[in-house]
Amino acid sequence: MNAHTITPIARVRSPYTQKFGIPRQPQLVPAAWTDIVLEADFPPECVRGLQHFGCIWVQFLFHEAVAEGWSPTVRPPRLGGKTKMGVFATRSPHRPNHLGLSLLTLERIGSENGRVVLHCGGADLLDGTPVFDIKPYLPFVEARAGAAAGFAPAAPPCLPVIWTPQAEPPPEPVRALIEQSLAQDPRPAYHRNPDRLYAARIAGWEIRFYVRNRSVLVESAKLMPAIQKTD
Repeated sequence: MNAHTITPIARVRSPYTQKFGIPRQPQLVPAAWTDIVLEADFPPECVRGLQHFGCIWVQFLFHEAVAEGWSPTVRPPRLGGKTKMGVFATRSPHRPNHLGLSLLTLERIGSENGRVVLHCGGADLLDGTPVFDIKPYLPFVEARAGAAAGFAPAAPPCLPVIWTPQAEPPPEPVRALIEQSLAQDPRPAYHRNPDRLYAARIAGWEIRFYVRNRSVLVESAKLMPAIQKTD
């Protein structure tokens, strides 16, 4: 079998700095903004005409899953984390080449420090994710109404998010991002203890919450100190 080497063309800048709390699929959290920052080798000519498309396909690497390896079978969260399915019948990050594919809303194209930046919405990507390719979404080719969808025929139900009296919500648009993210119930499928407290870091905020009676109750929201980057 021949091996091929591919080099990232861009990196992701995302409000999700840890895996816990990231939506399990794209477009489930419309408020999840993401910037795709192209490497300096790719000039603005590379995206000429892309502004006329509403959505883009982004192929990327599940870089934090590489060291965890892969398995021929996985337990999808949609099946409660108990039923095994073949890895190619799922979107698990624990796959042979650890490649992911997300459909994002393209909001606008900009530039920063001479680099092209694609400002996107509805993302499910970890901050720092390497991007290998970008393609325009073509509805007449890729939208297939009525196609069989196996064990995931529809979007999972959203849970109501309730801010407890001691939790002060952050300002918009961060509040919407946090509420939409928690409404997806980011807990592992096998965690169902109503007294267990979870912590997720989203957009620089640490959110502590628990799930009880099919509702997400936010106990606290704390703005984390910014990390100073050094050369």
